[in-house]
Amino acid sequence: MSVSKPPPPQSHFPPNNTTSHLPLPPSSSSTPSPSTPPSAAGPPSPAVPPPPSPVKISMQEHFAINVCPGPILPIPQISDFFPRFHDFPITPPPPREKQVLKDKDKDGDRDGEKDRKREREQEENGEFADSDDDDTYLGTLEFNLLFDQENNCLHCTIHKAKGLKAMDSNGLADPYVKLHLLPGASKANKLRTKTLKNTLNPVWNETLIYHGITAADMTTKTLRLCVCDMDRLGRNEFIGEVRVALKKLKEGESKKYNMGLERIAQTREGNSQAVDPAAPVAEEERGRILVSLLYNTEKNTLVVGIIRCAHLAAMDSNGYSDPFVKIVLQPDMGKKSKYKTSVKKKTLNPEFNEEFSYDVPHDQLAKKTLEISVWDYDLGMSNDFIGGVELGINAKGDRLKHWFECLKYKGKKVEYWHTLTQQGAPSSD
Repeated sequence: MSVSKPPPPQSHFPPNNTTSHLPLPPSSSSTPSPSTPPSAAGPPSPAVPPPPSPVKISMQEHFAINVCPGPILPIPQISDFFPRFHDFPITPPPPREKQVLKDKDKDGDRDGEKDRKREREQEENGEFADSDDDDTYLGTLEFNLLFDQENNCLHCTIHKAKGLKAMDSNGLADPYVKLHLLPGASKANKLRTKTLKNTLNPVWNETLIYHGITAADMTTKTLRLCVCDMDRLGRNEFIGEVRVALKKLKEGESKKYNMGLERIAQTREGNSQAVDPAAPVAEEERGRILVSLLYNTEKNTLVVGIIRCAHLAAMDSNGYSDPFVKIVLQPDMGKKSKYKTSVKKKTLNPEFNEEFSYDVPHDQLAKKTLEISVWDYDLGMSNDFIGGVELGINAKGDRLKHWFECLKYKGKKVEYWHTLTQQGAPSSD
């Protein structure tokens, strides 16, 4: 490709001037045409100059003419787009506009404080609505709590969970819920729901009951609800948990909770155990027993009912016990004063519902003492003593009150929960 350019004007310097530009050779287009007469083909007369002939130059020469590169701009670096990669320290960013507006709008500040206070109250009470915050990415758990003080029972109804974290390779989970009473989490106070397969939104609608819960327990205990994933080939996986302080639950009131699951460190449980006194915890670890007393005036007999035990201490290597109960009416009246319940295999919360009768006149009952002991049955070995309690005129607290009400209200069945202790353990079973 070439570009035509008119020739430069004729030079005023003589031809022999070596510093002048050499004239470009004439192009083929400057040859005379055939129609021109021969006389006109000679050198042009000085008076009439020939028409200017176009000059052809190359493209490289064209680009080399009138080139102005301008200022050289720096090449953008990656650090310009990611300031945190700078080697030198960066000045902190200016304060956000929200903080400036916060000082100007005092009314809005008050409203914000009210909202934060309301959120803190909802967090303490466990009243959470479903949200997409980072705190609830593990899912939410919906349940109800009811404390029946008359029967010393805590009813926990597990309704459903929503948006659980996927734990299996298929993007689902096999969730179940297990409950513990803190402090002192063990198999003795563990309850669990059934396992639902392949779901992230399970619906249980299952009620679990803690027996032997007194009003004193409601002021010191915390209920821990853990959602786990069942794994047949390996160990069950922990998804998340929630904790509810039972002191916020009123007697006879069914309270509904919808709380986001969290991953709470295990040290928190250890701290809660360290706060409580050691003596009550040690007593409770032995377990509790529900006993009923009735004096039948028609038959002149004392009817002792062994209803159930709760939170017994584990005596076997598998973490459970094989409990049974022995009762003895002192002073010893021979074989007629000793009874034994059936053995319940591999449980820490056995239910017996068995009654035993003693033929004792009412006027002599005040001189008697009822010894109740719980044992762990071992085949071919001596049975292990779990705990015991004595009811009689020499007892104290609820044990004396229970015995006194049995003597006072004839024909009326009186039920009491008693804490098992290691004091007064029999020398043999």
